[in-house]
Amino acid sequence: MYHTTKRVLVTGGAGFLGSHLCETLLQAGHEVLCLDNFFTGSRKNVAHLLDDKRFELMRHDVTVPLYIECDEIYNLACPASPIHYQFDPVQTTKTSVHGAINMLGLARRVKAKIFQASTSEVYGDPTVHPQPEEYWGNVNPIGFRSCYDEGKRCAETLFFDYWRQHQLRIKVVRIFNTYGPRMHPNDGRVVSNFIVQALRGEDLTVYGEGNQTRSFCYVDDLVAGFVKMMDTPDDVTGPINLGNPGEFTIRELAEMVIELTGASSKIISQPLPQDDPKQRRPDITKAQQTLGWEPQVPLRQGLIKAIAYFDNLLGQC
Repeated sequence: MYHTTKRVLVTGGAGFLGSHLCETLLQAGHEVLCLDNFFTGSRKNVAHLLDDKRFELMRHDVTVPLYIECDEIYNLACPASPIHYQFDPVQTTKTSVHGAINMLGLARRVKAKIFQASTSEVYGDPTVHPQPEEYWGNVNPIGFRSCYDEGKRCAETLFFDYWRQHQLRIKVVRIFNTYGPRMHPNDGRVVSNFIVQALRGEDLTVYGEGNQTRSFCYVDDLVAGFVKMMDTPDDVTGPINLGNPGEFTIRELAEMVIELTGASSKIISQPLPQDDPKQRRPDITKAQQTLGWEPQVPLRQGLIKAIAYFDNLLGQC
């Protein structure tokens, strides 16, 4: 089979998802330019790739225009956890909006295909369950989470306007909760929070009664969906949901983490944060039909791998 090596730009490439994507693209035989400003990404996440001559690491912020040559762009750059995106909310919005404008401008100049890592947060606190791509969402435009939610919604708008106005080849996916090795230990996300708390022998913190639900997709499954989406024909633009439709309450997740770590931790309750979604589960019908994709890794199996990663990380601290 004839194989063409592509030069692929991955923004946010030293982050949790980006580092796994860079690895996958290199394994497929492509040249990879990994771009990151290291706000939430880390050189450690891609250190094992630095000796590969087809891999290049560049420190750069997507809010600043970039002039390079490439065939494909995966735009993943943006802090994705509430702790990080609320640290500098104005910069978060700039990263989503100015970053999208700069990457779309680059794609237009070099005639590259461009992928946008959007988010299930565009659905807000949903009134429709599970969430299909046709659902427009229930988002607070002036809340603490709005810098991320509305920034990502605006980025989607820009992508589809570039597609309509400039015939740019776009691919948009909406990512639901993803977990796995290389998650930031202090990102405030529920999986990393619970694992770190359990490994340290601390009590696990749930908000409210822990009855709110989430769906958890293992990182390898998600990245496989990214690549499948990028390889679709030009008339497939998305948005397409990528996530695991298996639904668990936060309390069920906490109990599973305690069991798998062998911790003696208790579960304690804190008040619910503002605008925290009560339910979150993807309708992945489009991903199944269009991409032939669905998650393969069960939650228990994925958690065992994530726990091993954090156990090793905490042991080095």
